[in-house]
Amino acid sequence: MLEYDFGPGHPLKPERLRRAIVLLGRYGFESPVDPGPGDPRDALRVHSEEFVEAVRRLSADSGALGWEMARYGFGAGDNPPFCGMYEASLAYVAGTVEAAKAVRDGEKLAFNLSGGLHHARRAEASGFCVFNDPAIAVHILLEKFERVAYVDIDVHHGDGVQWLWYDDPRVLTCSIHQDGRTLYPGTGFVEETGEAFTSVNVPLWPGTTGDVWLWAFEEGVLPFLAAFEPQAIVLQMGTDAHFLDPLAHLQVSAQEWLRAVDLVKAVGAPIVAVGGGGYNLTTVPRMWAAATLTLAGIAFEDEIPADLAERWEMPRFFDAALPGPRGIGKEHAEQAVGRLREHLLPNLTSK
Repeated sequence: MLEYDFGPGHPLKPERLRRAIVLLGRYGFESPVDPGPGDPRDALRVHSEEFVEAVRRLSADSGALGWEMARYGFGAGDNPPFCGMYEASLAYVAGTVEAAKAVRDGEKLAFNLSGGLHHARRAEASGFCVFNDPAIAVHILLEKFERVAYVDIDVHHGDGVQWLWYDDPRVLTCSIHQDGRTLYPGTGFVEETGEAFTSVNVPLWPGTTGDVWLWAFEEGVLPFLAAFEPQAIVLQMGTDAHFLDPLAHLQVSAQEWLRAVDLVKAVGAPIVAVGGGGYNLTTVPRMWAAATLTLAGIAFEDEIPADLAERWEMPRFFDAALPGPRGIGKEHAEQAVGRLREHLLPNLTSK
């Protein structure tokens, strides 16, 4: 999983996962379970055979497909092919598959922080994502459960999962994110409901502060979860809504973000929790660790162990000061939530 690496100049750093693992080790998570190398048949749950084969070929030889690699979403920008890409991608899929199978088979909670790669489409890599492991988790959970919800708190719209399950009434996809007019992938608008009215999007304007973000989550996501009554949840825990993240423009604190995680836990359904975006090495490890501990019901103090705090310049889990002034973005958020509750919620609750 730590070999899923697009290169030194790329914003997605495997170090963020390594630090989260080390930090969690101080709280009893001493030995992560090795899920094995991964099975390409699991990728085929949501991806085409042609695409999986293209990933395999590019992994062995980045020039194997020539200019045709662009057909599959690869190139010099977000998704440059790298040696071992196929194996590394199957590795993070394997983690999510094992977590989803554990919940399918009776566990109430399972994690794969290396997962959460939510942009990949059926036959195309996208937005740093090769295989779409959250969508694969949904597929596995549907082997047992009749209603599965996907909740995405990444700053980028969870487009890949949405499109893969867009018109399936068994799957509710919920995403709260920066407005697609201002940020990749340019989607995630309120009007994207799907034929079954089971696609919920809460787009927020750049600069939105964490108090408004949390209000929008409570008013724009939780009512739909309550109406849908999911029997299992896939929770994508991208941390890039944080105000220090370099790739987006929301102003959410670690504690406000963590409150949304706690609210998903309070729904009471079994959870498969995966990672996602996050590109600041002082925020991702502490937020993922805090979310893992919170979901697992393990109490922790705000102070991070002193040696790690000094080494990583990351003294505490939570932010000492909130970005201000508070209340920025409220009008835009109210409009989005109002349209959702007026036009989408009645269609969902009437089923």
